[in-house]
Amino acid sequence: MNPILLPALSGFLLGGSLIVAIGAQNAFILRQGLSRQHVFILCLVCALSDALLIAAGVAGLGTLISNAPSLIFAVTIGGALFLITYGFLAFRRALRPEAMRLSAEGGASLMQALATCLAFTFLNPHVYLDTVLLIGSLSARYEDGARLAFGAGAMTASFVWFFGLGYGARLLAPFFARPAAWRVLDVIIGCVMWLIAAGLIARL
Repeated sequence: MNPILLPALSGFLLGGSLIVAIGAQNAFILRQGLSRQHVFILCLVCALSDALLIAAGVAGLGTLISNAPSLIFAVTIGGALFLITYGFLAFRRALRPEAMRLSAEGGASLMQALATCLAFTFLNPHVYLDTVLLIGSLSARYEDGARLAFGAGAMTASFVWFFGLGYGARLLAPFFARPAAWRVLDVIIGCVMWLIAAGLIARL
């Protein structure tokens, strides 16, 4: 097998296994995909953000972050507060059918959606643990070109996942033509946000 292909495949599988887990960012992209709001730009921002963090990890930034616990603490507090707030908004949408209709038809502006997307990405301490620390440390097993291929494979997994999730969500559109389905989705999203926030706070 090509000496570059194997590390790239390993990076792709690792990146995919880390990103596919149900989380706040994925729930947000799923909802945007269902409502078909700013899907391309949001998927691109998520994938590029992951690529930036993976590149930083492969370049050795993970060592710096692991030696700065105060940084992880600050991000954890900010992320927990953001998730609690977004979860509250999801529950409120579920209780107000008119809010669900407005969300599906008009929704947030592009700038609001981008701000929310970036908050989900960079206020989540797990993203630093997964992309910068874990992928960065595992890439150290490889030399030169193989290390770059490993990082590129992990980056590719992010692009495949986010665009697949964002555009694949519309396949569920017939199911979400019913208002009750949006209510269930928002309740699930609210629960996911609050469970993740509780997990972050518990780790402190």
